Amino acid sequence: MLESNNKKQKAASLYLAVMVMTIMLAMALGLSSIFIGQTKMMKQMGNSVIALCAADAGIEAVLLNRNNPANIPETVLANGATYQVIVAAGGTGDCPAEDNYCIKSIGSYLGTKRAVEIIY
Repeated sequence: MLESNNKKQKAASLYLAVMVMTIMLAMALGLSSIFIGQTKMMKQMGNSVIALCAADAGIEAVLLNRNNPANIPETVLANGATYQVIVAAGGTGDCPAEDNYCIKSIGSYLGTKRAVEIIY
């Protein structure tokens, strides 16, 4: 009879150990999937900053020639980011300001796009 109880205790201990290991494995897999998602998001956030800086560079390129602003075709920067600038004269299209220009610059880096729009 004592031997039967000992076998039951060993079986219960084995079952409990397997259940604890299963729970720990599930927690580890869940945490790793969260961390992988966070890492991807942080990388995309960096791409977003570079795209915004590229859009800002497009605005600066137009403002360097303030007397005669013009559209700038897609331009590639040294880091691989690109920008494209669209200039609309005041009172035309989506530009409500009469004596001004509406300048929209779209920056792009690794599939991430950001835009800056000013009225000058």
